Amino acid sequence: MATLSKNTDLNKTKAVKHLWKTGRRAASLPRQAAVKTQFPLRSAPTPHGVDPLPSKVGANYDTEWARRPGARLTRRVFLNTVWEPVITYYAEPTVRNADRLKALGGSGAIFASNHHSHADTIVMMTALPKPWRNRLFIGGAADYFFTSRPTSVLSALFIGAVPISRTGISRRTIEQPIKLLKKDWSMVIYPEGGRSQDGWAQDFKAGVAFLSKQSGAPVVPVHIDGTGSVMPKGQNWPTRAKVSVNFGQPMHMLEGETNQQFTDRIEAAIALLADENETDWWTARLRQAQGQTPSLQGPEVSPWRRKWATKSRRRVHAPSMRRKRWPFV
Repeated sequence: MATLSKNTDLNKTKAVKHLWKTGRRAASLPRQAAVKTQFPLRSAPTPHGVDPLPSKVGANYDTEWARRPGARLTRRVFLNTVWEPVITYYAEPTVRNADRLKALGGSGAIFASNHHSHADTIVMMTALPKPWRNRLFIGGAADYFFTSRPTSVLSALFIGAVPISRTGISRRTIEQPIKLLKKDWSMVIYPEGGRSQDGWAQDFKAGVAFLSKQSGAPVVPVHIDGTGSVMPKGQNWPTRAKVSVNFGQPMHMLEGETNQQFTDRIEAAIALLADENETDWWTARLRQAQGQTPSLQGPEVSPWRRKWATKSRRRVHAPSMRRKRWPFV
């Protein structure tokens, strides 16, 4: 009898274990199917022989809604109540030569700047005077800011970004900025096409010159210094540092000038602003006349020496260590 009782208990235990495993296996089937097919978490795969529908994000994302009154008001309130206090706390930006923008007469322009950090965009949005700040859009990388629906909405709403293709020629990403520039909107764009890896500038691309030529909008060179210390590439949280924004004179494409020639002039103008920021107006012009303006790309040496040169330059040209050319009275 004892043996029979043990066998019965063993059979019950096996039955319970079998039911438990069967139940777990059945419960996991929907999850396994979702992981395998990625549906409904993602769109269903397109059957063979059927042309896929064009993507609604990336370069194809429509940001027209972000320039309607409600979205513009939201962006302006967010800029004044969130972005500006945050930038004031972390960067304390010093804006130089904003009076040079008077030559624009309040009309739209393309603000072309060097690019070290994500903080550059917020610094530019807060540094620009109101006539341009209130009708401003940002050229954002389509493969970074517009990769999904949520990031596309947030980028368009809170910084006024429009997608710009960095990986190829996209008709939509060219036509949309030109259309807005012709309507007297202003644009912030980074000719380098991406953030600096080591604190020195990358080669400038000719897209800014092309946009200026097609829209007739002038280009305002801008040099931003210090944002690489606030939030360098790869850092997820900002640190406090001093930042300066230096505006140059508006530039127009000359008759017979190519896109590349105009791009070279824009790069030279930003290099002059960088030298002006590190020394003073007179020294920068003297170096320019002698063809000795320091390159934005930095020295062609090993990576660690380039990094060292960046830190050395910022240490030597810190405001407290500059040689004073005028006596205190």
